Amino acid sequence: MPTTDDFASRLLHWFDQHGRHDLPWQHPRSAYRVWLSEVMLQQTQVQTVIPYFQRFVAALPDVHALAAGSIDEVMALWSGLGYYGRARNLHAAARRCVELHDGELPTDFDALLALPGIGRSTAGAILAQAHGLRFPILDGNVKRVLTRWAGIEGWPGASAIEKRLWQLSDALLPPDRLADYTQAVMDLGATVCSRSSPTCLACPLKDDCTALRDGRTAELPTAKPAKILPRRSCSMLVAFDEKHRVLLQRRDGPGVWHGLWSLPEASDSAALDAFARRHLDTQAAALELPSIEHVFSHYRLSISPQRRDNVKLLPQVRDNGPCLRWASLNELTDIGLPAPIRKLLQSLELK
Repeated sequence: MPTTDDFASRLLHWFDQHGRHDLPWQHPRSAYRVWLSEVMLQQTQVQTVIPYFQRFVAALPDVHALAAGSIDEVMALWSGLGYYGRARNLHAAARRCVELHDGELPTDFDALLALPGIGRSTAGAILAQAHGLRFPILDGNVKRVLTRWAGIEGWPGASAIEKRLWQLSDALLPPDRLADYTQAVMDLGATVCSRSSPTCLACPLKDDCTALRDGRTAELPTAKPAKILPRRSCSMLVAFDEKHRVLLQRRDGPGVWHGLWSLPEASDSAALDAFARRHLDTQAAALELPSIEHVFSHYRLSISPQRRDNVKLLPQVRDNGPCLRWASLNELTDIGLPAPIRKLLQSLELK
């Protein structure tokens, strides 16, 4: 078993020379900016996150602004990042902070953990990076570093393995420089101890890394047990009015796109035809467009789009129907749309 004696000191020495010191959430490294970056970085690479982060904080620079913003504005700023529950939780947590904590993220661990969307690792990252407090983190990069260094077998998502990793992450914390240490261990996992082709010779921990010693960097961390993703299918209506605006419907029911604007959807083409008869005034025949496949974390979705032109909403729908709206291409950039729907509409070259 490798020694923990100088793990942090070697890591911090490496960080001073090779770590990332110019990330936008580091200047300033406020609790709000750390929180936002941590949530955005869940399941998403740094280079993808940076422009979203910059756009988000320019529009909503602090907890008060986020809480005062509408969910439509938040979703539009988040559109394209995926995992939209993260954005809904951010908005809800900001409002809770205004209600309970004078518009500030609390510095108490349990109070942070009680906010929507903040788990143990995110809470630890906020407290360590924004306040220099001694709390461990355990994101994907840290799990990879620790499992390889300590030679821990078993899928890191399993409760027993995760518990062991939390204990190790806590034991390795230095007495000071907690903000830098937290960034350092994430940086090491992201830039050196990468998932594939790690650059072990550049690693400050190479002298006592179990996976490197045993030639097992390709095997650790242990992969998640494979499962076949179920397939789902639906039909979607791409309806244009005489101004060539597209018809959108808000997704207010349960599901991954809750709160976003999307295309009217039905289980199949027959159900979509029935929706059109109930809501639309059009004589044009439907045109079947090429199908689209989108992969979520827990299923594959096959979308069959159906196009209709010169459409009007029936008078009774305009007054009492579901949440529908018309949008031109220029408006789409300011509307929270699921990524595959935005891509589909852009491919049709709306004007």
